[in-house]
Amino acid sequence: MISRRDYLKLVLAAGATLALRPQQLWADLKQPLLTRPVPSTGERLPVVGLGSSASFSRLASEDAAAVAAVLRALVEEGGRVFDTAPSYGASEAVAGRLVSELGIAERVFWATKLNVARGGKADPKAALAQLEESFARIKKSKIDLIQVHNLGDLDTQYPLLKELKQDGRVRYTGVTTTIPRQYDELERFMRRERPDFIGIDYAIDNRTLEERVLPLAAERGIAVMVYAPFGRTRLWDKVRGRQLPTWAAEFDAHTWAQFFLKFVISHPAVTVTTPATSRVEHMVDNLGAALGRLPDEEMRRWMVEFIEEL
Repeated sequence: MISRRDYLKLVLAAGATLALRPQQLWADLKQPLLTRPVPSTGERLPVVGLGSSASFSRLASEDAAAVAAVLRALVEEGGRVFDTAPSYGASEAVAGRLVSELGIAERVFWATKLNVARGGKADPKAALAQLEESFARIKKSKIDLIQVHNLGDLDTQYPLLKELKQDGRVRYTGVTTTIPRQYDELERFMRRERPDFIGIDYAIDNRTLEERVLPLAAERGIAVMVYAPFGRTRLWDKVRGRQLPTWAAEFDAHTWAQFFLKFVISHPAVTVTTPATSRVEHMVDNLGAALGRLPDEEMRRWMVEFIEEL
């Protein structure tokens, strides 16, 4: 585990981002993280993981030591889920090498993606080649989760994932989209196929999928992985320079990151969220959202109203 001395250094480095007293945050992080079951198997996953788009993928090729520190912090503080994709720059290749070097490959729930579709169609040979490249990069004989990225040519690519699952090379399959015009297609697919997972965008200021997709996931027994829980940078722009409301302590949110993440994971259909970061102190802060109480329905409404009024 990360030492108390090193942890407190990270807290101090975070500055005003971590408004809670370091000693209290350290005590909180010794509690087990909140977990949710994957409906298709009952396997429980910590509700906060790590994404690797945006800053992580840019940093990967420039500073592998920083990436290694974030991955180590993820697993040492109780997290497991790491989400990547071949399209995220150097992320998949560098992270695959680092988890092997760090000796944590078996402690990471590895989620990656498939998409070679161009002009709406995917070449099966190219798709298989991308899959094999992911296996080579990750250096695992069995990958935990592979999803078809942005619903790319599902008729071609999703059956390939089903075959890998049948062959025992993939534990879970799924599909993703963060593109609003694809939401209807996602819903139709969920009714037709019942994948193990879907990956979607969801945040306190982006609640469209609460209307039909999240209830459908609960009805169909599909796990939900949430991307962009901070609205990419929208939510940070809204709260820049503002103090966290004192009533956030009622659901154990001590920072803005935890406020936003606790809103997302308090939805009962959400299994895990994977905010991207390339900084250890942010990784530790994010995992703090998986500790303590979550907002109830009334509190969730207050949170929405508060953010909408900013």
